[in-house]
Amino acid sequence: MLRKFIPTVGVLLFAASVQADDPVTPAIPGVAAGGVVVELIKDGFKGTEGPIAHSDGSLLFTETQANNIVRIGPDDKVSVFLKNSNGANGLAWGAGGELYAVQTVKTQVGIVYPADKKKTLAEKFEGVEFQRPNDLVRANSGAIYFTDSGTRPTKEQPNPPPSHPGVFTISPSGELKRLANDIERPNGIQLSKDEKVLYVANTSGEHILAYDIAADGSIANRRNFAKLEGWKQGDDKAWSSGADGLALDDEGRLYAASNAGVEVFDAKGAALGVIPLPKKPQNLAFAGKDKKTLYVVGRGAAYKIPLLVQGISSRAK
Repeated sequence: MLRKFIPTVGVLLFAASVQADDPVTPAIPGVAAGGVVVELIKDGFKGTEGPIAHSDGSLLFTETQANNIVRIGPDDKVSVFLKNSNGANGLAWGAGGELYAVQTVKTQVGIVYPADKKKTLAEKFEGVEFQRPNDLVRANSGAIYFTDSGTRPTKEQPNPPPSHPGVFTISPSGELKRLANDIERPNGIQLSKDEKVLYVANTSGEHILAYDIAADGSIANRRNFAKLEGWKQGDDKAWSSGADGLALDDEGRLYAASNAGVEVFDAKGAALGVIPLPKKPQNLAFAGKDKKTLYVVGRGAAYKIPLLVQGISSRAK
């Protein structure tokens, strides 16, 4: 059930449907007013990943297990934007309205929409198929950066093939390169506003990583950019931050989905606060007419959070 907040001068009045235990934002200067309810749009999706703003003010995200791309309209109405998405996960828009996706049924990276522009850009590296393409971001130059999280044991596959996680780029001319293979579990990926820094979420690590991007698209100077509050030991005794999707606002702050919720950092990596959610978030994006709404998806649920700041105005995410 969608729960609305009604702003008034200096006061936030909440509708009668709001419950005392509803999650609310902490006061984060310049980012979030304290006490704003995290609004549930809908629960029960079969997989929730890859949110990205659409030019019409709506949000798209990938319902991975249902093999769909879902649209949430400005009026919060939910519809299927694209069926049979080949297990699309992370999404990015091209300059001509093409929708790029990392895909997990037949593992590959390419254009999934519109139909007349569908195209495969990469499906193997050095003759080996990708294992779990996870997230991607497209630079204004046309270069694409994406992650492959590799394999890990599951109940269905307790002994998977050896894992080969990596961070890759596809140049504007179509050349595929591996940029890093020393991250335990690369997940969310994002570019700084000036596109000179590449951020990578390491789910198995305690920090968001940062790299400088050279003129040829290569990366260097790996460093720990931000320490995650979500770093903890799970039921399986393994330590993980749960670091997943990343987003930036127009002032360069970084937002990371983690075990703790939505963690917010300034442009230098200093922690500003954590926005809690009922379910562990997986990915997030600014969207809406003014891009002042942060949409968060995770564990089958989709939420939206009105903020004081807007997403990057010069690109979709």
